[in-house]
Amino acid sequence: MKLQFLQTLAMVMRHGSFAEAAKEVSLTPSAVSLQMRQLEDWFGQPLFDRSARHVRPTPFAAEVAATMTHTLQALEALRRRHQTEVSGRVRLGTVESVQVTLLPQALKRLQRRAPALQYQLMRSLSSDLLDDVKADRLDVAVLVRPQAGGSSRLAWFPLVRENFVLIAPPDARKGTPVEMMRRHPWIRFDRATTGGHIAAQYVNKVAPRLRCAFDLPGTEPIAAMVSAGLGVSVVPALRQELLDAYPLQQIALGRHAPVRHIAMVCRAADAESARTRVLLEAFTQAAEERYRDNPHTRPHDAAGSKP
Repeated sequence: MKLQFLQTLAMVMRHGSFAEAAKEVSLTPSAVSLQMRQLEDWFGQPLFDRSARHVRPTPFAAEVAATMTHTLQALEALRRRHQTEVSGRVRLGTVESVQVTLLPQALKRLQRRAPALQYQLMRSLSSDLLDDVKADRLDVAVLVRPQAGGSSRLAWFPLVRENFVLIAPPDARKGTPVEMMRRHPWIRFDRATTGGHIAAQYVNKVAPRLRCAFDLPGTEPIAAMVSAGLGVSVVPALRQELLDAYPLQQIALGRHAPVRHIAMVCRAADAESARTRVLLEAFTQAAEERYRDNPHTRPHDAAGSKP
Protein backbone atom coordinates (compact mmCIF):
# COMPACT_ATOMS: atom_id res chain seq x y z
CA MET A 1 0.00 0.00 0.00
CA LYS A 2 1.43 3.37 -1.06
CA LEU A 3 1.18 6.59 0.90
CA GLN A 4 0.14 8.30 -2.35
CA PHE A 5 -3.10 6.24 -2.35
CA LEU A 6 -4.04 7.70 1.03
CA GLN A 7 -3.34 11.19 -0.24
CA THR A 8 -5.59 10.49 -3.22
CA LEU A 9 -8.30 9.33 -0.80
CA ALA A 10 -8.02 12.65 1.02
CA MET A 11 -8.59 14.50 -2.28
CA VAL A 12 -11.64 12.33 -3.05
CA MET A 13 -13.08 13.06 0.40
CA ARG A 14 -12.44 16.78 -0.02
CA HIS A 15 -13.97 17.13 -3.49
CA GLY A 16 -16.66 14.45 -3.32
CA SER A 17 -15.83 12.84 -6.67
CA PHE A 18 -13.14 10.81 -8.37
CA ALA A 19 -13.10 13.21 -11.34
CA GLU A 20 -12.37 16.33 -9.25
CA ALA A 21 -9.80 14.49 -7.14
CA ALA A 22 -8.06 13.33 -10.33
CA LYS A 23 -7.42 16.96 -11.33
CA GLU A 24 -5.71 17.63 -8.00
CA VAL A 25 -3.35 14.64 -8.14
CA SER A 26 -2.62 14.69 -11.90
CA LEU A 27 -4.27 11.32 -12.59
CA THR A 28 -7.17 10.13 -14.71
CA PRO A 29 -10.47 9.36 -12.93
CA SER A 30 -10.00 5.67 -13.79
CA ALA A 31 -6.55 5.70 -12.13
CA VAL A 32 -8.08 7.28 -9.01
CA SER A 33 -10.79 4.59 -9.01
CA LEU A 34 -8.13 1.88 -9.31
CA GLN A 35 -6.17 3.32 -6.35
CA MET A 36 -9.34 3.36 -4.23
CA ARG A 37 -10.06 -0.31 -5.06
CA GLN A 38 -6.48 -1.23 -4.15
CA LEU A 39 -6.93 0.58 -0.82
CA GLU A 40 -10.16 -1.33 -0.24
CA ASP A 41 -8.34 -4.60 -0.93
CA TRP A 42 -5.61 -3.62 1.53
CA PHE A 43 -8.07 -2.68 4.30
CA GLY A 44 -10.36 -5.60 3.52
CA GLN A 45 -13.53 -3.49 3.53
CA PRO A 46 -15.22 -0.92 1.27
CA LEU A 47 -14.37 2.75 1.39
CA PHE A 48 -17.21 3.77 -0.94
CA ASP A 49 -20.84 2.84 -1.46
CA ARG A 50 -21.15 2.28 -5.22
CA SER A 51 -24.79 1.18 -5.21
CA ALA A 52 -26.10 4.71 -5.88
CA ARG A 53 -25.65 6.85 -8.97
CA HIS A 54 -22.68 8.62 -7.38
CA VAL A 55 -20.15 6.88 -5.15
CA ARG A 56 -20.42 7.87 -1.50
CA PRO A 57 -17.65 7.47 1.11
CA THR A 58 -18.39 5.09 3.95
CA PRO A 59 -17.90 6.08 7.61
CA PHE A 60 -14.77 3.92 7.54
CA ALA A 61 -13.36 6.07 4.69
CA ALA A 62 -13.88 9.19 6.80
CA GLU A 63 -12.09 7.50 9.70
CA VAL A 64 -9.14 6.54 7.47
CA ALA A 65 -8.89 10.06 6.03
CA ALA A 66 -8.97 11.66 9.49
CA THR A 67 -6.28 9.31 10.78
CA MET A 68 -4.12 9.93 7.73
CA THR A 69 -4.43 13.73 8.04
CA HIS A 70 -3.33 13.64 11.68
CA THR A 71 -0.40 11.34 10.82
CA LEU A 72 0.79 13.50 7.92
CA GLN A 73 0.65 16.63 10.07
CA ALA A 74 2.72 14.91 12.75
CA LEU A 75 5.28 13.73 10.16
CA GLU A 76 5.49 17.24 8.66
CA ALA A 77 6.09 18.74 12.11
CA LEU A 78 8.84 16.17 12.73
CA ARG A 79 10.44 16.96 9.37
CA ARG A 80 10.44 20.69 10.07
CA ARG A 81 11.93 20.23 13.53
CA HIS A 82 15.00 18.50 12.12
CA GLN A 83 15.21 20.47 8.90
CA THR A 84 18.54 22.05 8.03
CA GLU A 85 18.78 25.53 6.55
CA VAL A 86 17.61 25.73 2.94
CA SER A 87 20.18 27.45 0.74
CA GLY A 88 21.36 27.66 -2.85
CA ARG A 89 19.85 29.29 -5.92
CA VAL A 90 16.41 28.62 -7.35
CA ARG A 91 15.23 29.59 -10.84
CA LEU A 92 11.63 30.70 -10.35
CA GLY A 93 9.24 31.71 -13.11
CA THR A 94 5.80 33.28 -12.69
CA VAL A 95 3.01 34.67 -14.86
CA GLU A 96 2.47 38.42 -14.67
CA SER A 97 -0.59 38.28 -12.40
CA VAL A 98 1.31 36.22 -9.81
CA GLN A 99 4.10 38.80 -9.72
CA VAL A 100 1.74 41.38 -8.22
CA THR A 101 -0.40 39.05 -6.09
CA LEU A 102 1.34 36.02 -4.59
CA LEU A 103 5.04 36.62 -5.29
CA PRO A 104 5.67 39.62 -2.97
CA GLN A 105 4.16 37.92 0.08
CA ALA A 106 5.79 34.58 -0.78
CA LEU A 107 9.24 36.20 -1.01
CA LYS A 108 8.62 38.06 2.24
CA ARG A 109 7.96 34.75 3.99
CA LEU A 110 10.95 33.12 2.32
CA GLN A 111 13.25 35.87 3.61
CA ARG A 112 12.31 34.81 7.13
CA ARG A 113 12.08 31.04 6.54
CA ALA A 114 15.08 30.56 4.19
CA PRO A 115 17.25 33.70 4.27
CA ALA A 116 20.15 31.92 2.56
CA LEU A 117 18.06 31.03 -0.50
CA GLN A 118 18.74 33.11 -3.64
CA TYR A 119 16.43 33.63 -6.61
CA GLN A 120 16.63 34.09 -10.34
CA LEU A 121 13.19 35.42 -11.27
CA MET A 122 11.53 35.22 -14.68
CA ARG A 123 8.14 36.39 -15.99
CA SER A 124 6.45 34.87 -19.04
CA LEU A 125 3.30 33.19 -20.37
CA SER A 126 2.20 29.95 -18.73
CA SER A 127 2.98 27.86 -21.83
CA ASP A 128 6.53 29.24 -22.05
CA LEU A 129 7.16 28.76 -18.33
CA LEU A 130 5.97 25.16 -18.58
CA ASP A 131 8.37 24.50 -21.46
CA ASP A 132 11.20 26.03 -19.42
CA VAL A 133 10.49 23.73 -16.46
CA LYS A 134 10.43 20.68 -18.74
CA ALA A 135 13.71 21.75 -20.37
CA ASP A 136 15.41 22.42 -16.99
CA ARG A 137 15.73 26.15 -17.68
CA LEU A 138 13.58 26.77 -14.58
CA ASP A 139 13.39 24.85 -11.32
CA VAL A 140 9.88 25.95 -10.36
CA ALA A 141 7.09 27.95 -11.99
CA VAL A 142 3.84 29.43 -10.69
CA LEU A 143 1.42 29.63 -13.59
CA VAL A 144 -2.06 28.92 -14.93
CA ARG A 145 -2.39 25.17 -15.21
CA PRO A 146 -3.27 24.03 -18.74
CA GLN A 147 -6.68 22.42 -19.13
CA ALA A 148 -5.12 19.21 -20.43
CA GLY A 149 -3.30 18.67 -17.15
CA GLY A 150 0.40 18.46 -17.96
CA SER A 151 3.18 15.92 -18.40
CA SER A 152 3.52 12.98 -16.01
CA ARG A 153 7.16 14.05 -15.63
CA LEU A 154 5.94 17.06 -13.67
CA ALA A 155 4.63 17.55 -10.15
CA TRP A 156 1.68 19.92 -9.73
CA PHE A 157 0.67 21.74 -6.56
CA PRO A 158 -2.62 23.70 -6.77
CA LEU A 159 -2.60 27.13 -5.11
CA VAL A 160 -5.61 29.18 -6.18
CA ARG A 161 -8.94 28.52 -7.93
CA GLU A 162 -10.20 31.60 -9.79
CA ASN A 163 -13.71 31.94 -11.21
CA PHE A 164 -14.15 33.96 -14.38
CA VAL A 165 -16.56 36.91 -14.28
CA LEU A 166 -18.13 39.34 -16.72
CA ILE A 167 -16.91 42.92 -16.38
CA ALA A 168 -19.02 45.72 -17.83
CA PRO A 169 -18.94 49.55 -17.89
CA PRO A 170 -20.14 51.15 -14.66
CA ASP A 171 -23.26 52.62 -16.31
CA ALA A 172 -24.17 49.60 -18.45
CA ARG A 173 -27.80 48.50 -18.26
CA LYS A 174 -28.05 45.37 -16.17
CA GLY A 175 -29.18 42.02 -17.56
CA THR A 176 -28.03 38.44 -17.75
CA PRO A 177 -24.36 37.99 -18.69
CA VAL A 178 -25.34 36.77 -22.17
CA GLU A 179 -27.69 39.71 -22.71
CA MET A 180 -24.97 42.14 -21.72
CA MET A 181 -22.46 40.42 -24.00
CA ARG A 182 -24.82 40.78 -26.93
CA ARG A 183 -25.51 44.47 -26.19
CA HIS A 184 -21.87 45.55 -25.99
CA PRO A 185 -18.66 44.98 -27.98
CA TRP A 186 -16.63 42.01 -26.74
CA ILE A 187 -13.11 42.89 -25.60
CA ARG A 188 -11.42 39.51 -25.79
CA PHE A 189 -8.77 38.34 -23.35
CA ASP A 190 -5.88 37.32 -25.64
CA ARG A 191 -6.21 33.63 -26.54
CA ALA A 192 -2.43 33.22 -26.54
CA THR A 193 -2.74 33.08 -22.75
CA THR A 194 -4.23 30.05 -20.98
CA GLY A 195 -6.80 32.27 -19.26
CA GLY A 196 -7.75 33.90 -22.56
CA HIS A 197 -8.28 30.51 -24.16
CA ILE A 198 -10.58 29.44 -21.30
CA ALA A 199 -12.56 32.71 -21.52
CA ALA A 200 -12.98 32.47 -25.30
CA GLN A 201 -14.22 28.88 -25.03
CA TYR A 202 -16.89 30.00 -22.57
CA VAL A 203 -18.04 33.01 -24.62
CA ASN A 204 -18.20 30.96 -27.84
CA LYS A 205 -20.33 28.39 -26.02
CA VAL A 206 -22.89 30.71 -24.38
CA ALA A 207 -22.97 33.43 -27.07
CA PRO A 208 -21.95 31.81 -30.37
CA ARG A 209 -20.95 34.05 -33.27
CA LEU A 210 -20.31 36.97 -30.93
CA ARG A 211 -18.04 39.41 -32.74
CA CYS A 212 -14.80 40.42 -31.05
CA ALA A 213 -13.95 44.14 -31.04
CA PHE A 214 -10.26 43.61 -30.24
CA ASP A 215 -7.87 41.49 -28.15
CA LEU A 216 -5.82 42.60 -25.16
CA PRO A 217 -3.15 40.54 -23.36
CA GLY A 218 -3.82 41.36 -19.69
CA THR A 219 -6.61 42.03 -17.23
CA GLU A 220 -5.48 45.56 -16.30
CA PRO A 221 -5.68 47.02 -19.83
CA ILE A 222 -8.99 45.19 -20.31
CA ALA A 223 -10.33 46.69 -17.06
CA ALA A 224 -9.26 50.16 -18.23
CA MET A 225 -11.05 49.75 -21.58
CA VAL A 226 -14.21 48.37 -19.97
CA SER A 227 -14.23 51.15 -17.37
CA ALA A 228 -14.04 53.68 -20.24
CA GLY A 229 -17.22 52.19 -21.72
CA LEU A 230 -15.64 50.48 -24.74
CA GLY A 231 -17.17 47.05 -24.18
CA VAL A 232 -17.48 44.02 -21.90
CA SER A 233 -15.13 41.14 -21.24
CA VAL A 234 -14.90 37.75 -19.55
CA VAL A 235 -11.81 37.59 -17.36
CA PRO A 236 -10.62 35.96 -14.12
CA ALA A 237 -12.05 37.78 -11.10
CA LEU A 238 -10.24 41.09 -10.76
CA ARG A 239 -8.09 41.80 -7.74
CA GLN A 240 -9.27 44.56 -5.42
CA GLU A 241 -6.59 47.01 -6.57
CA LEU A 242 -8.03 46.99 -10.10
CA LEU A 243 -11.60 47.33 -8.85
CA ASP A 244 -10.49 50.39 -6.86
CA ALA A 245 -8.63 51.89 -9.83
CA TYR A 246 -11.23 51.29 -12.56
CA PRO A 247 -14.96 51.81 -11.88
CA LEU A 248 -16.86 48.94 -13.49
CA GLN A 249 -19.39 46.20 -12.83
CA GLN A 250 -18.06 42.73 -11.95
CA ILE A 251 -20.82 40.17 -12.53
CA ALA A 252 -20.73 36.51 -11.46
CA LEU A 253 -21.34 33.98 -14.25
CA GLY A 254 -23.17 31.47 -12.06
CA ARG A 255 -22.38 27.89 -11.19
CA HIS A 256 -21.21 27.10 -14.72
CA ALA A 257 -18.60 29.85 -14.71
CA PRO A 258 -15.26 28.81 -16.18
CA VAL A 259 -12.40 28.41 -13.76
CA ARG A 260 -8.65 28.67 -13.97
CA HIS A 261 -6.19 27.14 -11.52
CA ILE A 262 -3.01 28.85 -10.42
CA ALA A 263 -0.52 26.13 -9.56
CA MET A 264 3.12 25.60 -8.72
CA VAL A 265 4.91 23.10 -10.95
CA CYS A 266 8.32 21.46 -10.94
CA ARG A 267 9.89 18.31 -12.33
CA ALA A 268 8.67 15.20 -10.51
CA ALA A 269 12.22 14.36 -9.42
CA ASP A 270 12.41 17.69 -7.54
CA ALA A 271 9.01 17.50 -5.84
CA GLU A 272 10.32 16.47 -2.42
CA SER A 273 13.44 18.63 -2.34
CA ALA A 274 13.81 21.05 0.56
CA ARG A 275 13.81 24.03 -1.79
CA THR A 276 10.59 22.96 -3.50
CA ARG A 277 8.82 22.32 -0.20
CA VAL A 278 9.82 25.68 1.30
CA LEU A 279 8.66 27.48 -1.86
CA LEU A 280 5.36 25.60 -1.80
CA GLU A 281 4.80 26.49 1.84
CA ALA A 282 5.46 30.19 1.15
CA PHE A 283 3.14 30.37 -1.88
CA THR A 284 0.42 28.39 -0.12
CA GLN A 285 0.45 30.75 2.84
CA ALA A 286 0.46 33.77 0.52
CA ALA A 287 -2.59 32.39 -1.32
CA GLU A 288 -4.46 31.69 1.92
CA GLU A 289 -3.81 35.21 3.21
CA ARG A 290 -4.74 37.00 -0.01
CA TYR A 291 -7.80 35.05 -1.13
CA ARG A 292 -9.50 33.51 1.88
CA ASP A 293 -12.31 36.14 1.94
CA ASN A 294 -12.70 36.60 -1.85
CA PRO A 295 -16.11 35.34 -3.12
CA HIS A 296 -14.79 34.64 -6.65
CA THR A 297 -11.36 33.24 -5.77
CA ARG A 298 -10.32 30.72 -3.16
CA PRO A 299 -7.03 29.15 -2.13
CA HIS A 300 -6.46 25.45 -2.58
CA ASP A 301 -5.12 23.40 0.32
CA ALA A 302 -1.92 22.77 -1.60
CA ALA A 303 0.32 21.70 1.27
CA GLY A 304 -0.99 18.16 1.20
CA SER A 305 -0.93 17.74 -2.58
CA LYS A 306 1.51 15.41 -4.23
CA PRO A 307 2.46 14.75 -7.83
